Amino acid sequence: MSDNELGLFLRTRREAVTPAQVGLPTGPRRRTPGLRRAELATLAGVSVEYVTRLEQGRDRHPSPQVLSALADALRLSPSERIHLHRLSKAADTGFSCMGGAQPQRGIRSTIRAILDRLEPAPAVVVNSLTEVLAYTDGYHRLMAPTGLFTGPATPANLSRFVFTSPGARALYPDWEHAADEMVARLKQGPFRADPHIAALADELTVTVGPAFADRVDTVPSLAAATGITRFAHPEAGPLRLAYEILDLSADDDQHLIVHLPADEATAAALDRLTGRRPGALHAVSG
Repeated sequence: MSDNELGLFLRTRREAVTPAQVGLPTGPRRRTPGLRRAELATLAGVSVEYVTRLEQGRDRHPSPQVLSALADALRLSPSERIHLHRLSKAADTGFSCMGGAQPQRGIRSTIRAILDRLEPAPAVVVNSLTEVLAYTDGYHRLMAPTGLFTGPATPANLSRFVFTSPGARALYPDWEHAADEMVARLKQGPFRADPHIAALADELTVTVGPAFADRVDTVPSLAAATGITRFAHPEAGPLRLAYEILDLSADDDQHLIVHLPADEATAAALDRLTGRRPGALHAVSG
């Protein structure tokens, strides 16, 4: 894991903002993607040297006023601003909200009832280790043909599947993005401060190599809570699934992931896959 998550987050967000988004001219000879450090410094009202210190991890405790100015300059969303604040507070501390607790693998009865109500939509509950704890029949019908449930690990683990399953790269046409998001999700909590997540990260570092290890050093610890995933499904063919990731309570330390068809073709394919009547799942716009 990068020991400078605050600096990594600031740099990647700076590189993602175009000059046009903040009213600056693009210029003919830009070697840096996004904003230059000098441009960010000007927009935030700080020195270039201070931006450099933050990005390099030589200063890890910016004031709330500086954080706010940087967030404004980088056009951060509310969730990104919260994450930036948490990264500044998490610097140089070994505190973990979960303490030394074992990974939460129990599912509350109300969560199981919610899954039942979500049928036939593919929905799954995972914990901070990305272990698959409970799911709808629709999710099982979607993922069983991909090999998710046939590995030696029990319960199935989404990170292991994405990085080690022979068919994962074929299943995800945008595998590079899927891998980035999986690493970001693992890093979003205490990561190596949690011995169980650290053990999984060590395992993947050894078994997968740079495809995992390099991402740990370069991917910021903020996964998308919503988006669209493309599948090249072995039985249903091309699918576009919109997803929403909903955090359960802090005591659960789990997430509910719900998939919905992003177009009518996917809705029809899911109907055939789940054996449901046509029209049981309606496509969402996106």
